[in-house]
Amino acid sequence: MSKIKSIIAWQVLDSRSVPTIAAKVTLENSIEAHSFVPSGASTGTYEAVELRDGDSGRFFGKGVLKAIKNIEEIIAAKLKGEEVSEQRKIDQIMIDLDASLNKENLGANAILAVSLAVAKAAAKDKNIPLYDYLLSFSPNPDGAYKLPVPMLNLLNGGCHANWASDIQEYMILPVGAKSFSQAMQMGAEIYQNLKIILKEKNYHLGLGDEGGFSPQFKNNQEPFELLNKACRLSGYSIGEDIKYAIDAAANEFYDKNDYHLKKENLKLNSQELSNYYHKLIKKYPIISLEDVFAEDDWAAFIDFTKDLDPSYQVVGDDLYATNIKLIKKGIEKKASNAVLIKLNQIGTLTETIEAINLAKEANMKFIISHRSGETEDTFIADLAVAMGGGQIKTGAPARGERTAKYNRLLAIEKELGKRAIYSNFPFSA
Repeated sequence: MSKIKSIIAWQVLDSRSVPTIAAKVTLENSIEAHSFVPSGASTGTYEAVELRDGDSGRFFGKGVLKAIKNIEEIIAAKLKGEEVSEQRKIDQIMIDLDASLNKENLGANAILAVSLAVAKAAAKDKNIPLYDYLLSFSPNPDGAYKLPVPMLNLLNGGCHANWASDIQEYMILPVGAKSFSQAMQMGAEIYQNLKIILKEKNYHLGLGDEGGFSPQFKNNQEPFELLNKACRLSGYSIGEDIKYAIDAAANEFYDKNDYHLKKENLKLNSQELSNYYHKLIKKYPIISLEDVFAEDDWAAFIDFTKDLDPSYQVVGDDLYATNIKLIKKGIEKKASNAVLIKLNQIGTLTETIEAINLAKEANMKFIISHRSGETEDTFIADLAVAMGGGQIKTGAPARGERTAKYNRLLAIEKELGKRAIYSNFPFSA
């Protein structure tokens, strides 16, 4: 039995130079583990509350000293002496301590920092890789270690990139790869050739929050044309080796019952926006579409999912916010056939895994995801392998906070050897 001796926390910076929390758990046997928590920019209404100080004299009000104080003065005292392997119990203690519906009292960022550090400490205590430890919470029926298909966000728009386009993310999926390492090679080569193409067009080479290029595009279709050119220049077959995905982040361009696509000078209702997406699908090999409508536009999600061939992936992010009640609603109403999973949307590891297990039971696809404000923490890489969903979304193959996750997955692939199976998720659209 290894018990928690102490918990400390401190303020660090995320990839947008905004404060976030680091927490360290120390066990009575001197084992230590720490975690960093990420932060989102295009956040949904239903996410758990990220506690900020509100002091305009420090970090524009975004400091996290209150949340850190909650860890060190409230959470640490309550968890001292608890068995580190009792993840569910520990998470529930913190949920009960907070005593709110959305973790607004202690802060989801404070609770999550401790929750993840506890899991890492428990894995260290057992002297096993984190992915092996996490596997026990949601075992794969076939016992396989699945390396996920990376959803590489090569071109950024929306509020992640000064509205370079209305659509927030343009991603490639190397579905033709035979291994995760080959998938990363394909992604990196396309990314580098994309840079060459942008240079030739005299486009600026600035990066969005998630590491993708973000020149001011002429319209919302130009990024697909640029990806087409980069794929061909890299020697890969569009639609076979490489398929595309988007995160529309429609919350961000929804206003008063209409969707405003400023790059197209269009104001569309839900049905017209659905038609817009269908035209894109016919023209480009897009097989995964995330947050194509606003978070409360359930009727549009339901109709879109019903009308689309099930081989396409309709993903709910803001729609669900990794919340079990909302995911259950989505399953009942058939609002989508996939859910995005973000640890900090709900605030504990236990609740995150419950959301994943719910999706699994309903044969709903799920994608483990980063946030736009990230850190060097690689927890989600191990989580993706352990949960076996076959997909991870963690940005471009650039910037350390993104490549840290990809490099961790490459290390896991090497460690597992022949036991590692590249998901090569069966997108057939």
